[in-house]
Amino acid sequence: MAEIINLNRARKAKARVDKSARAEENRARFGRNKAEKQAEAAEKARIARTLDDAKRD
Repeated sequence: MAEIINLNRARKAKARVDKSARAEENRARFGRNKAEKQAEAAEKARIARTLDDAKRD
């Protein structure tokens, strides 16, 4: 037989896990200093420039 579970507890536990994952993502995205943000922007620009240069007309 299957184990009986409380649906409210399961729903709330899933919400806690989702909220924790979102918080971790936000800490990684917004918890950086200005130099790290600029370095990431420069890297994205370099990758975009390299990709654009490789395109054929």
